Amino acid sequence: MPRTESRPRAVVALGGNAITRPGEEGTVPQDLANLGRSLEGIAALLQRGYALLLTHGNGPQVGNQMIRVELSRGAAPDLPLDVMGADIQGGLGYMIERVLRDKLRARGLDLPVCCMLSMVEVRADDPALAEPTKFVGPVFGADQLEACRARGWAMKEDRGRGWRRVVPSPEPIAIVERRELATLLDAGAVVISGGGGGIPVCRAADGTLAGFEGVIDKDLASALLALEIGAPELFILTGVDRVMLDYATPAARGVARMTAAEARGYLAAGQFPAGSMGPKVEAACRFVERGGQRCLVTGIDSLVDALDGKTGTWIVP
Repeated sequence: MPRTESRPRAVVALGGNAITRPGEEGTVPQDLANLGRSLEGIAALLQRGYALLLTHGNGPQVGNQMIRVELSRGAAPDLPLDVMGADIQGGLGYMIERVLRDKLRARGLDLPVCCMLSMVEVRADDPALAEPTKFVGPVFGADQLEACRARGWAMKEDRGRGWRRVVPSPEPIAIVERRELATLLDAGAVVISGGGGGIPVCRAADGTLAGFEGVIDKDLASALLALEIGAPELFILTGVDRVMLDYATPAARGVARMTAAEARGYLAAGQFPAGSMGPKVEAACRFVERGGQRCLVTGIDSLVDALDGKTGTWIVP
């Protein structure tokens, strides 16, 4: 089993549509079928000799878990959001590992694959903790608001849908298991971790950790994870093959390469909305500004073509 000193190391952040595609229910058979397609590029990278750590989204799956918890209220104990995130991180990690093992076997690659849960530390005094903004879980009617708020939930109207719970989305500052993850990679393993941005935790003055009801942006956590394990490359896979300027207008055009400074200029000009490409470009900028060599943003099915220079957007220092 080759150690990673001789293999290029990268973190690959799989977008949510790698697992559940728009318009789908998100059943297990659907998710497994999607992973069968989405992991082809990952298997190809491993065949090329990459040492990889995979992260992934979990938004639809956590939403479904919250619906299950609501439906079982009074019949089973409630679950806090951090525990739901851990459950889903493990469940999706199992599915990714299972499908990836089969793909590697089909290619004749004898590589160890493992899933490891990860906690992501945030500051207890992060201002975001006092300003919940991230929609999570099912939609409620106005007649249910009082009961939701009685549980201590912050509620906001999700325009055009109804009322939903909102939770904080604080800045990730450290990966708790960074040493363990680096050890696994050093030993030659393909690692799946950091699902959904990781399990958010705060550290008390005495060093103890406590989970909290919040969600960490998956791409920002992936950028931090890549830096903490010494990966020089970060690949962010999403629903489009290339970052676009003037998206959804007649002037729309793809960008093959941007410096971090150029990307920040486009962010400031409003080219990349917060609800879509903005967090991905922000994560890419942070990664290269803090020591990463380069970050690729491309489609889930276009990873190999992007590495071969046929598509994708590279963000560099």
